[in-house]
Amino acid sequence: MRSIQDMREEDFLEFVRKIYDSGFTTEKQQIAAILEFSRLVEHPSGYDLIYYPEEGKDGPENVVLEVKNWRSANGKPGFKDN
Repeated sequence: MRSIQDMREEDFLEFVRKIYDSGFTTEKQQIAAILEFSRLVEHPSGYDLIYYPEEGKDGPENVVLEVKNWRSANGKPGFKDN
C-alpha cells in the first residue's frame, strides 16, 4: 500500500487535480480516489479539505499546501524528494 512519502509533491498535486476535475472514468473510481486521498493525507478533515475547505484554502494547490503544512506540524513524513 503506497504512502504519501512514496509520492512526489507534483504527482500528489496531479492526483488532487484529477479528483477536483472528476477526472475518473466511473463514479466508483472517483469515490475510491477520494477515500485514497483521505487515507494518504491522514489529516483529521480528510476529504473535507477538498469538498468543504476553509475560506481561502480551496483549489488543488491550496489543498496540497494544507496537507504539507499539517503533516510537517504533526511530525509526519512529507513527500518524496524529486
